[in-house]
Amino acid sequence: MFGPNVCVFTPSMTQAAIQNDVNAIYAQQATNEMGTARYALLFEPGTYGSQSAPLDIPVGYYTEVDGLGQDPSDVVINGGVTAVGMNGSGALDIFWRSVSNLTIHVVPVAPGDCHTSNEMWAVSQAAPMRRVDVKDFTTFMPYCENPNFASGGFVADSDLEGGALNGSQQQFYVRNSNLGTGGWSNYVWNQVFSGDINAPAQDFGAGAAYTTLAQTPVSREKPYLYIDGSGNWNMFVPSPQTNSTGTTWANGHTPGTSIPLSKFFIATPSDSVSTINNALSKGLNLLLTPGVYNVNSPIKVKRTDAVVQGLGFATLTATSGSTALTTADVAGIDISGLIVDAGPVNSPVLMQIGTKNGNNGVPHNQPSDPTGLQDVFFRVGGPHVGKATVSLEVNTPYTILDDLWIWRADHGVAGSVGWTVNTANNGLVVNGDNVTATGLFVEHFQQYNVIWNGNGGEVIFFQNELPYDPPNQAAYEHDGVLGYAAFKVADNVQTFHGYGMGSYIFTNVDPSIHVSHAFEVPNTPGVQMNDLLTINLSGPGTIDHVINDTGGPVSSANEDVASQVVSYP
Repeated sequence: MFGPNVCVFTPSMTQAAIQNDVNAIYAQQATNEMGTARYALLFEPGTYGSQSAPLDIPVGYYTEVDGLGQDPSDVVINGGVTAVGMNGSGALDIFWRSVSNLTIHVVPVAPGDCHTSNEMWAVSQAAPMRRVDVKDFTTFMPYCENPNFASGGFVADSDLEGGALNGSQQQFYVRNSNLGTGGWSNYVWNQVFSGDINAPAQDFGAGAAYTTLAQTPVSREKPYLYIDGSGNWNMFVPSPQTNSTGTTWANGHTPGTSIPLSKFFIATPSDSVSTINNALSKGLNLLLTPGVYNVNSPIKVKRTDAVVQGLGFATLTATSGSTALTTADVAGIDISGLIVDAGPVNSPVLMQIGTKNGNNGVPHNQPSDPTGLQDVFFRVGGPHVGKATVSLEVNTPYTILDDLWIWRADHGVAGSVGWTVNTANNGLVVNGDNVTATGLFVEHFQQYNVIWNGNGGEVIFFQNELPYDPPNQAAYEHDGVLGYAAFKVADNVQTFHGYGMGSYIFTNVDPSIHVSHAFEVPNTPGVQMNDLLTINLSGPGTIDHVINDTGGPVSSANEDVASQVVSYP
């Protein structure tokens, strides 16, 4: 039904067969960072592995591991689902993989085995853990490797019953989860929590780095596949939440709506854009099976409450300067599980949510039915040459952006990265009002990484690295200002709130580069910023101020030490 790159495992299969398939895929994907292969490993309800014979599921690049129950308790793994670092870089490049909707009882493959003695999910960007119940201790630090660096992760709607080791994770965001009896172990630079049980207390400033919100103001969990009691396949779309704490499934089934899989067009990379759009126009939703889709014109999502989901990190590559996906000015669209790649011809925008001044200025999206993006990742450069002026433009009000990594590549296939090669002005431009981002990672863009033009916006957790590669200061300045801010709130914005936001500099091409300020905001009472920081990463480059002209500099004189602003103004 889903093609050759989706493995559906059942409890009736022999464990040896399952382990062989898992190991074969991991052997291919463990180091396949810029490759084109994509996989989804789906587990039907039941129990896999045992105390005496654990099932170890190592997860490589572009691999999604999901349980197919309605609740995480329906699929139990005795063993582990592991994402591990690599000697030489730790987990700094452990991207593009995921685990969701299952329960893990940790059983090591051998006594004292380093990678499997705890649940190890040692990742950086674009590697979410969702709807997972870990009965034992979880580590997000690749402590088996040397060095053991890690640079950012995302957990939502999960129960880490034994607690979690943050360890070397420089920044991390945990949303609507339970951190169990063990809690959270430590901070490095920027650890953010919202709507969590047993989270650390708020403690930011004077070197401390915990930002803790008791509730998540608005959220919408990612839709997920499940098989019901009659053996029917469905997509479950969780309901939006406001002012929420804890998991959606703590007290029973997650609230929401089931959609039969018969109401989806199941696409393969051989399907044309016109075929996909024809299916969408007939009222079907869209499920993109694993692979790379070359998109020479936009996939157009026009229907209220339409669902678009990628399996196994399905990837839309914009060709001929196209936009990969657009949405109409309607409510409730949900887009998840996709990578969007720029192509060699510049795209003005890679993905556009709604239209500027759409619907004649009348709000077309309401808090009760917000548009949502979950686990949507953008790349300009990396696997190939890419160019895009803007990666994501959000015009639709009340949109929720949940775990986005928008990346102008700093490394990749030879010839795909360079100041004049993978050109990109902005990662994210928000024009809509009342847009919320929960877990926003935007890196290396050549002008403002984020421009926020809408009122009523809110960002909980922001991680940024400024571009490594400006050739000189003259190429990276504007209007008498050195460099570009990582995050720009437009001058006419009256209301905005940011929590737990960091920007880092490492300009190794020209170490003399200065950036005047990491955050630029209008000085108005309605724009409030909390728990901001800047970092100089190991030497080259200087950020003169954290926000506007507030906050001390970071440079080679104080490398790897945060400059913090607790509140602004």
